[in-house]
Amino acid sequence: MKVAIVHDWLVNYGGAERVVESFLKIYPEADIFTLVYDEKKMGKIFPKEKVHTSFVQKLPMATKLYTKLLSLMPKAFEAFDLSSYDLVLCSSSSCAKGVITSPNTPHIAYIHTPMRYAWDLFFDYRRRSGKLTRFFMDRWMPSIRLWDFVSSQRIDRLIANSNYIARRIKKFWNRDSNVIYPPVNTEKLCPNGKPAEDFYVVFSRFVPYKRVDLAISACIELNRKLVVIGSGSGEKELKALANGNKNITFTGRISDDEVKDYLQRCKAMIFSAEEDFGIIPVECQACGRPVIAFGKGGALETVVNGKTGLFFDKQETSSVEEAIKRFEQAEKSGTLLSPEKIAEYASTFSETRFRKQIEQTVNETIINFHK
Repeated sequence: MKVAIVHDWLVNYGGAERVVESFLKIYPEADIFTLVYDEKKMGKIFPKEKVHTSFVQKLPMATKLYTKLLSLMPKAFEAFDLSSYDLVLCSSSSCAKGVITSPNTPHIAYIHTPMRYAWDLFFDYRRRSGKLTRFFMDRWMPSIRLWDFVSSQRIDRLIANSNYIARRIKKFWNRDSNVIYPPVNTEKLCPNGKPAEDFYVVFSRFVPYKRVDLAISACIELNRKLVVIGSGSGEKELKALANGNKNITFTGRISDDEVKDYLQRCKAMIFSAEEDFGIIPVECQACGRPVIAFGKGGALETVVNGKTGLFFDKQETSSVEEAIKRFEQAEKSGTLLSPEKIAEYASTFSETRFRKQIEQTVNETIINFHK
């Protein structure tokens, strides 16, 4: 069976790229089609000879400026000729799912999210944009929304990465989807068998919607130690917020082994974002440590309140503070699960499970498609 895998862009490795990597393990001979490709960053995982890029790749600075080229993306993906393939498998949070396929070719799309900036988060993105960006958003977004809806109707089978995303798919595309949680590398993570140390941890990109500021502010107010792992555009603002406080430690980007060590030793992770799914809280639980999470979005499906972690209900510093206090009381009373039980729960999100469910869904779709 000749398989095409379509993905939005291959410029950095994250949760969505982990999905593509898992697809390749199922279909190792598949070809990959994508908007732009950074061989220096991604070549070891996705070899150049397997990757087919769009015309956007030829534009100057394409791998740096691709997010500014939304108006070109529908045309770029529709230009891919996939007529010779027996199966098209998409991984999409933007325009990848908009490829055109033959009526004889099953098209299955794994949706990380419908475009946030086109739909429910449009006004949030617009507020944080400059005058020129707002001008083009107002001009182009109505046609992007129309294309996004129309292209969603050509997909034969939709898979959502969480129930939260399944609801968004229904809202914006009026399509039903089945849920398959994304793969988490739980096999390489485990508890260290030692008591937790006296610090909390945040592991995130430093962008506004991750709300790393809430964890920093809450730990300063409560005089708690916090290790902040990651980097990003908001680093300067977050360090200014910490203002040299001795309890707040920034590690910058560190290796996977160093991240694992912090996750195994921390009291808990503080996770303040409203995510589509959220792989990082599952990784923390795979290390046997609980998560203090904002109780919306994907966290509701990955954290068991009162067992593998606790929720706070508002993205406000006071709400995080109150959750930390409740967590410390639960920790003393022993109401949370043991590290081993938390890790056992996290193992249900493994890559092995993901690949098995994807294969089953593909096979079912192909059988029904050719009836």
